[in-house]
Amino acid sequence: MTSEPDAQLLTEVGQRIRARRVAEGLTLDQLARLSGINGPALSLIETGKRDVRLTTLARIAAALRLPLEALLAAGTGDREAGSPIAGEGYDLKGFL
Repeated sequence: MTSEPDAQLLTEVGQRIRARRVAEGLTLDQLARLSGINGPALSLIETGKRDVRLTTLARIAAALRLPLEALLAAGTGDREAGSPIAGEGYDLKGFL
């Protein structure tokens, strides 16, 4: 079962893929051909119903002529990618 934050991330990435595909005037079938990923799988990715592998996401990004980061970066919210969230730390009590 997918957690709520994971499901939200999958949905956001899928929405970015679909938005770029539509902006480029590509059909799902055309993106499938360009990326080498079958149409039904792409549809599940775009709707956030399939947890996509990094290599698959890289193939989709390449087909859309985007850097891979463009599909992931918007999921960081308003903070810069890689910057810590204020007030949050690591709870390592169970690992020390």
